[in-house]
Amino acid sequence: MRDPETVSPEAVTFLFTDIEGSTKRWEALPAAMTHALAQHDDLLRWAIEAHHGVVFKTVGDAFRAAFADPAAALRACLAGQRSLAAATWGEVGPVRVRMALHTGEPEARAGDYFGPPVNRVARLLSTGFGGQILLSAATAAHLNARLPPEVTLVDLGRHRLKDLLQPERIFQVAAPGLETEFPPLQSLDRQPHNLPAQPTMLVGREQEVAATRALLEEGARLVTLTGPGGTGKTRLGLQVAAELVETYRDGAWFVPLAPLTDPALVVSAMAGVLGVRETGHEPLETTLLEELAAKDPLLLLDNFEHLTGAAPLLGRIVAQCPKVRLLVTSRATLRVYGERELAVPPLALPDPKRLPPLEELGAVAAVELFVERAGVIRPDFALTEANAVAVAGICVRLEGLPLAIELAAARVRILPPAHLLERLSRRLDLLTGGAADRDSRQQTLRGAIAWSYDLLSSSEQTLFRRLGVFAGGTFEAIEAVCGGDGAGEVLDGLESLVGKSLLRQEEHEQGPRFFLLEMIREFAMEQLEASGEAETIRQAHAEVFLGLAEEAEPKLRGPEQVRWLERLEAEHDNLRAALGWSGELEDAETGLRLAASLRYFWWVHGHVTEGRRWLDRALDRGQDGSSAARAKALAEAGSLAHQQGDYERAYTLLDQSLALCRRSGNKLGVAHALGYLGAVAELRGEYGLAELRYEESLAIYRELRDQRGINLGLNWLGALAFSQGNYDQATMYFEEQLTISRQLGDTQMVAFALCNLAETLQHQGADERALRRYDEALPLFEGLGDRRAVAEVRSCLGRLELSQGNACRAWELLCESLTALQELGDKAAIAACLERVMDFVEGVS
Repeated sequence: MRDPETVSPEAVTFLFTDIEGSTKRWEALPAAMTHALAQHDDLLRWAIEAHHGVVFKTVGDAFRAAFADPAAALRACLAGQRSLAAATWGEVGPVRVRMALHTGEPEARAGDYFGPPVNRVARLLSTGFGGQILLSAATAAHLNARLPPEVTLVDLGRHRLKDLLQPERIFQVAAPGLETEFPPLQSLDRQPHNLPAQPTMLVGREQEVAATRALLEEGARLVTLTGPGGTGKTRLGLQVAAELVETYRDGAWFVPLAPLTDPALVVSAMAGVLGVRETGHEPLETTLLEELAAKDPLLLLDNFEHLTGAAPLLGRIVAQCPKVRLLVTSRATLRVYGERELAVPPLALPDPKRLPPLEELGAVAAVELFVERAGVIRPDFALTEANAVAVAGICVRLEGLPLAIELAAARVRILPPAHLLERLSRRLDLLTGGAADRDSRQQTLRGAIAWSYDLLSSSEQTLFRRLGVFAGGTFEAIEAVCGGDGAGEVLDGLESLVGKSLLRQEEHEQGPRFFLLEMIREFAMEQLEASGEAETIRQAHAEVFLGLAEEAEPKLRGPEQVRWLERLEAEHDNLRAALGWSGELEDAETGLRLAASLRYFWWVHGHVTEGRRWLDRALDRGQDGSSAARAKALAEAGSLAHQQGDYERAYTLLDQSLALCRRSGNKLGVAHALGYLGAVAELRGEYGLAELRYEESLAIYRELRDQRGINLGLNWLGALAFSQGNYDQATMYFEEQLTISRQLGDTQMVAFALCNLAETLQHQGADERALRRYDEALPLFEGLGDRRAVAEVRSCLGRLELSQGNACRAWELLCESLTALQELGDKAAIAACLERVMDFVEGVS
């Protein structure tokens, strides 16, 4: 093996090692560890060099070695582990070393190796345990049929590493003399998180990662990464979160805020990521703070700069949730007490007047990023004496801004660096001296985006600017909104924009989705405004998502309800965008219809406060909408107010809806408003009035043969009869409700009907029949992901199991229920469950 200073950039197999648990032993037994480390170094160096490897770096107790032959690297691992196992270690105890092998094509300079293969093997090593040898899929493929006869590879499956790239398939070496049993790999898969995979490595941010980690590890509660757009704040934050995820018991969670326009929605966004839903009559923020008070997560809030009105929320989290750590990316500080700012600078640049030698130039962060990203576009691209000046000039012109550098690097497919620099220079000259209120770096980034935009064909430009209305979109939605005159073939256009790094494609269960990076989206929207077609495209966008919402609405209570609820959740940011600008369109009815059609989705998925806000906004703006659209929006707003216990507001809205429906002869609307007015009357204790309204509502639903309405009316009347002790009558209503719910395939209403019947049977002393009903309902709620209903059913089951003498099962169910309800923060349900727990204690004492 040649010295890495002279080796060409060909395939190299890297061996990385380190000692498990060495830090504690150094602190406890420094003298003994000095002797042990010397012995460890001798054994490993012998194993590596005896098998033609080169140790190119040691860091503390860690070895980094390179091999030309992956089979030789494997033999070195086997020899090293066996010699370590056979050695005598004295009072420090066995020295257990973890090892990892990965094969790739690195950069070699100044006696060291750089590039993705080196980073990848380091991440691979971090997942293992002392005594374990791990191989990447690349190394396993190179070995193929060359394994020694006694060696086998154990496939440990695909794991996400902390570089956030696509999952790596990992293999463990099994051979005589090696340990075989280890804990699960310490990959991201073991930790609770939602950190998105990244298409490329993080380059040139080692110092910033270390500084951010240090602030959080030293106890900072709120760290804000600041800097102009395009400095890579998001990517830096994601890397820090990935590296620290195992530090936090409740994981690391990424909350993207760029699509939001209203600071009031930050609570909803955080709650959605964390799975927190509204409970009872409490505001969502109260529930969120109660949920976080006992948790220990790291929350990465991304793109906060346009939502500074929500900054006090972060202050309340810091004050009330002592274990929560907040990492925020923003173009400006938040000015919250306890905030620690870390400005993210541009990448390091070379001095264009005194360029260093080629190997040193390649190690400058901005140049390293350009070369790495260009190599993704053209695998044969390399930094050479011929292009070094141009590459350095591009990086300097772009002031080291990562996004600008990536956009420029994407063009090496068609233009060499010298031509890129020439075109970029002319474009930036035109953009100097822009708006005085813009940061100069932001002007430079805008210039880079504008330059990429100018290189598009006319049809690509049309498609690009129209994409600005989307907060991510499917091909079908994009084609419906962006197709037409001037956009060309949408599929070809999307493919071209993805290839030019202006558009991102992500794979989801429901198919690919396409995203513009936020700064690029802002530029696209500016171009759309300048084109004069902004209102037309916004109208088209609103109509597409109105169509989706109205198509989904009847299916949210049928056999496909889970799939359609998930689809609406996936499009929630687009629905928010459409609601946001629907009030600015000439057609006021769009906003009314869209907001009204989403009521059930908002209720089931815990967005009640947000839903009420959108409905109120649509009603304020939609004064000129049709009476039918307005009546429905009033009724849906009233039903959400009722569900939050705001009965006076609910009555006002529902009464207005009823009046409009009676005047227009809208019988279905009359039935809907009457039903919820009955519910308000019942909660006020006006049972006679409630019954009259329920019966009138049900009669209209029966006249119209509206099965879903009949179902709802039966539920209301059954609940009223039950509350007054009329159990036979309640059973009659609930049995009919269950039959209709089964016919409709409405899983949620089937489950509710079963629980209603179970509770009624229980009050009639038929405990065994009640148990069967609850047992049937429980898996239905579990399938819907309704955690609160699951917890409440378990609580009811626990009380019934106790009455049947099954004390152990009862205690298990009650504990599970109480734990879940405490996590949800539902105080009324917690109190009811605690009563059952006390009943249990009294029953067994």
